[in-house]
Amino acid sequence: MAVKTIEWRADSVRMIDQRLLPNREVIRIYRDYRGVAEAIRTMVIRGAPAIGVAAAMGAALGFKGYAGKRALARFEKVAKTLRATRPTAVNLAWALERMRMVLEANLELGGSALFRRMRTEAIAIHDEDIAANRALGNHGAVLIGKSATVLTHCNAGALATAGYGTALGVIRAARDAGKKIEVFADETRPFLQGARLTAWELHKDRIPVTVIADNMAGSLLSSGRVDCVIVGTDRTAANGDVANKIGTYPLAVLARRHNVPFYVAAPLSSIDLDCASGAEIPIEQRSPKELSEFAGKQVTPKGVGIFNPAFDVTPAELVTAIITERGVAYPPFSKSLAKLKRGS
Repeated sequence: MAVKTIEWRADSVRMIDQRLLPNREVIRIYRDYRGVAEAIRTMVIRGAPAIGVAAAMGAALGFKGYAGKRALARFEKVAKTLRATRPTAVNLAWALERMRMVLEANLELGGSALFRRMRTEAIAIHDEDIAANRALGNHGAVLIGKSATVLTHCNAGALATAGYGTALGVIRAARDAGKKIEVFADETRPFLQGARLTAWELHKDRIPVTVIADNMAGSLLSSGRVDCVIVGTDRTAANGDVANKIGTYPLAVLARRHNVPFYVAAPLSSIDLDCASGAEIPIEQRSPKELSEFAGKQVTPKGVGIFNPAFDVTPAELVTAIITERGVAYPPFSKSLAKLKRGS
């Protein structure tokens, strides 16, 4: 991708404002953790891996001039603010826990040295995410035929990660392996991540992409034109239940109905072995305005109720395979995911 989703530069965090794509490419610069938290909350940046990187960088920003016991108290304040932004994506909590462990192991350092150590760790999380995505993509590409049409939902590409992407990483790796790939992208109501972001990414990469309305997926799958469905994940439970952007669950049901493989691209950082099943995953409720308004204009009658969950949970029984950077997990996921996560 020519545009970097997020990067650390000159002790500031730079990220592309995804709310404005595809019409405008605007870079936001943050020098304070509160600004990063607001960027996560308002979806300047989104996508579980990207949120994790942003949280780590935001935590690092909060450490200039802090050391010793003051640093511990500072971390709790910073982490509380960042953790409260979006509850479903486990990468955010994972990244903050990793930053906390680094802090506790380096409390003997002075303020400047501690800040540099935290900054180094945040950048490492960023770089490791890109490497993980590339490895995941290569594992997933093996599942794709020499000529294949893929249906995807939401945006699990470079914009949702530090770079390259998870679901779109599989598609990119397949294309780079010489396979002929065509993509159908669900528009993904109500925030239109598919129509705005996935289509933008793939078009820039010259991968053929066609946008469809979410309610066209069933008709498309029934036509026999789709070879597989590939989606990302914001949190995958130990049993293989998958929390992803709202609309993923009915897509999985439709794929099963039409005997189309349903693959989930899940970096290990998004697999939560402490979460037994999807029933334990907190589901974020977004602002009613995302549904009641479009382009700033009211489209529903004022006063009607609005239900706007950001995610749904797809049961493990509907998932064909889960692709990670260490390999592909197959059912029973309670065993295969644990094995991959622990590296055994």
